[in-house]
Amino acid sequence: MITPKIRFPEFHDEYINDSLSEISDRVRRKNSKNQTDIPLTIASIEGLVDQRTYFGKTVASKDMSGYYLLQNGEFAYNKSYSKGFPVGSIKRLDKYAQGALSTLYICFALKDDADVTSDYLVQYFNSPAWYEAVNEVCAEGARNHGLLNVSPDDFFATTHHFAPTKEEQDKVAAFLSLYDQKIENQMAKVDALETRRKGLLQQIFYQEIRFKADDGSEFPDWESHAMGEFFTERKDKAQGGEELLSVTIANGVIRQADSDKRDNSSEDKSNYKRVMTGDMAYNTMRMWQGAEGVSYWDGIVSPAYTIIIPEDGVNAEFFMVLFKTYDALKQFTIYSQGMTSDQWNLKFDIFADLEFDVPCSEEQAKIVAFFKLLDKQIQIEKDKLEAIKQVKKGLLQQMFV
Repeated sequence: MITPKIRFPEFHDEYINDSLSEISDRVRRKNSKNQTDIPLTIASIEGLVDQRTYFGKTVASKDMSGYYLLQNGEFAYNKSYSKGFPVGSIKRLDKYAQGALSTLYICFALKDDADVTSDYLVQYFNSPAWYEAVNEVCAEGARNHGLLNVSPDDFFATTHHFAPTKEEQDKVAAFLSLYDQKIENQMAKVDALETRRKGLLQQIFYQEIRFKADDGSEFPDWESHAMGEFFTERKDKAQGGEELLSVTIANGVIRQADSDKRDNSSEDKSNYKRVMTGDMAYNTMRMWQGAEGVSYWDGIVSPAYTIIIPEDGVNAEFFMVLFKTYDALKQFTIYSQGMTSDQWNLKFDIFADLEFDVPCSEEQAKIVAFFKLLDKQIQIEKDKLEAIKQVKKGLLQQMFV
């Protein structure tokens, strides 16, 4: 008897089998008269969203008359793999009345007489249960941007297991949607804290907010300094056997082993650069995006990074904060060299000449302590968010088959 591991006790009947073709119809209507100007994309968490909001730009064609016209409540399958979604993902259009989608997507609408509810399907398509059926018809194509070779006929022929009554389906969907609301609320809390942090970062480095000494006295005015006064470049090469580190925009310098990204480093690391605890490292080609941080480990990094050594008494953690400010990133953008943004690089000799307003060491320490406390609060809320997501993930694994 096919039943899930977790089930509401009042339901006992065996689960039913349906192919997607039995419960849905393919949607092929075109946006022929440009009825909508909303270019859609699928985001793993947000679902079907406006490209302009999600990417900050449109990646769709200017003329979307050849795109599919998707209506609210209809589904779309993005048949390309990404982390956590090995056979792609299916999402329902909930945020807009209609939108336009590339014909690379497979779109479908639930039949009026389907024996499965739309809300139940939303949760089912978020679970790993549907992967097995789709995985059987998935064949990786010519690695065309991760596109999977799934034909519409094969996709709609896949068979899936569903709860046998709409009463049970509704109860499952309502229960899981409570966790969706918890996740949404917690995400809003994290977003609010991160927005507040950005505002405070700007206010402090525009000196609209100033700290005071422990005795209540005012700190001296900030003074302009070239970065070469505080840092020298380290050019030591790998000696062999050192731990591999990486520099990220979000988390600064991290151990490669702790990264969720695949290790693409060269097997021959003799040209890699040595990093010592307390050094700062920045991605020479991504400094304008804030890829920098203090290293809390000895190790090595790719030759694509620049290693800088703080002079004695220099608070490197202060500069780690400073280099994330809007004005600093603007400077790094202006002085990075290269024809296009994917070629821009900020060599140390240019970096060393850049000037920024810097407070005294005592105020620097207070700024660092303030942002450490704020970052700790944000991390606590992020950990809560991850915990809720893990509970939801476990439920999705055990409430569907």
